[in-house]
Amino acid sequence: MIRVRTFARSVVRQPTWTVATDVVVLFCGLACFYGVVLIARYWSGGAIPVAEIDRSPRALPLYAMYSLARILIAYFISLVFALSYGWMAARNKRLEAPMLAILDVLQSIPVLSFLPAVMLALVALIPTKQLGVELGAVILIFTGQVWNMAFSFYSSLKSIPRDLHEAALIYRLSPLQRFFTLELPYGAIGLVWNSMVSVAGGWFFLMACEMFVLGERDFRLPGLGSYLQTAASTGDTRSILWGIAVMIGVIVLLDQLVWRPVIAWSDKFKFEQLESAAVPRSPILEALRRSHALKVVQKKIFAPISEQIVLNLAERAARPTSPKKTNKFATYLLGSILLLFVVTITIYASGRAISMLREIDRASVLLTLKSAGATFLRVNTALLLASAWTIPAGVAIGFHPRLARIAQPLAQVAASVPATALFPILLLGIVHLGGGLGIGSVALMLLGTQWYILFNVIAGAMALPSELREVADVFDLSRGERWRTVILPGIFPYLITGLVREETLSTLGLGAEISRATDTGNFALLLFATIVMATIVVTVNRLVWRPLYRLAETRFKLV
Repeated sequence: MIRVRTFARSVVRQPTWTVATDVVVLFCGLACFYGVVLIARYWSGGAIPVAEIDRSPRALPLYAMYSLARILIAYFISLVFALSYGWMAARNKRLEAPMLAILDVLQSIPVLSFLPAVMLALVALIPTKQLGVELGAVILIFTGQVWNMAFSFYSSLKSIPRDLHEAALIYRLSPLQRFFTLELPYGAIGLVWNSMVSVAGGWFFLMACEMFVLGERDFRLPGLGSYLQTAASTGDTRSILWGIAVMIGVIVLLDQLVWRPVIAWSDKFKFEQLESAAVPRSPILEALRRSHALKVVQKKIFAPISEQIVLNLAERAARPTSPKKTNKFATYLLGSILLLFVVTITIYASGRAISMLREIDRASVLLTLKSAGATFLRVNTALLLASAWTIPAGVAIGFHPRLARIAQPLAQVAASVPATALFPILLLGIVHLGGGLGIGSVALMLLGTQWYILFNVIAGAMALPSELREVADVFDLSRGERWRTVILPGIFPYLITGLVREETLSTLGLGAEISRATDTGNFALLLFATIVMATIVVTVNRLVWRPLYRLAETRFKLV
């Protein structure tokens, strides 16, 4: 049977739902405005010594709003940092090596190691306002979100095809034009999926960031994390279930209202010559595109501003530049003074740190080194187990949008549930099956490592050009040949970005030593355990991950 289209697509009347969409957007805007006012009023109020956590389910909506605000603010700070840091590291050859080394060290330091310095500094800086403690929690969540986003954007910039760089040179794009028209769109898919796992990581670390003890001081903030930790410490199963249910509800709502539309929107940045037959869809994105009010705002406000910015950048790029006269001696003198200042501060801080390390006894040193060895073995075991299922699952989800619509929210929920709430149940099950704390700690690590790999593999599979898969169909490649010649090379840069984000969480290991040192206020032991952890991670990155990154930038790059 042959179907004949009698009308063009543009002539057929399509449902727009403009009135309903405009009303929903208006109410959402009013709700967001009220939330901002409520949070600003709370943050600008007087400092609360120790917040009392109400375990009643009626307190959960307010706690959920507080936690969501902290996570979103930390995410936007992480996004700005990841874009600027990744761009500078990828574009500046002189700064690339030291910037990557700094990133290696910072991503190897767990959240609890940042906790004492961040909280004490901000509380001392803003002692009379609640803002100090809140900013401390936001920065701690930031330290758990930002590193994989920075690595992802840097890796995307390094894998941009050569012909796109040449096109940017031919059109004489300015650095800002190149960023918005080439670099940011090319890294959009990986950045979106790493943003999802970063926000999931924020929920994962929420309990440690909202309620913790530092020596004799008890820092406690109202939120879902402190609610779950209070319920877990008192053995209140009913409150734990209520808290997890509300957290899952917020995560699913974010998935439907934010991440699903963003994934569908970012698909247009996929680098391919042929249009893919199966693309991700979002009813909310389609409704927003048909909204009359948003079209008016876009036409009257954003479009003129963006056009003026583009015209100014184009005029500046076309304007002949005259060589600038610079005073080389003044530049050299200023750089020398700055370098001397940095070196002096570094030597002084290193001397103070070494003097602190003298306070550690030999037994603590031996226990920390033994814990480091145990943690290293557990982390690698967890990575192997996580890779065994996340690589095939991520490829399947990335290749099939229908499966992604089902698996994506489930993966976000599973990645966001805090380990502290699940570990007692998980440990009881393992002990019942005849396992011990060693197996339990590996299972606990899996809760934190597998999602970084899964989300990056999904991003790599979605970014793989559809024509490569069609060529594999044309040549009738077997399943093994497809994986060896198309799939694994295509997702390789994203896979390395996911594998390098190791989370050290254990019952007996460096994580336990750092947690114990933080709780007791033993800053010398905390410093030593953090140095040992950073040394291990940086060494592994230099010997393993950095060569694999170079391989991804050369052999497995679309040219």
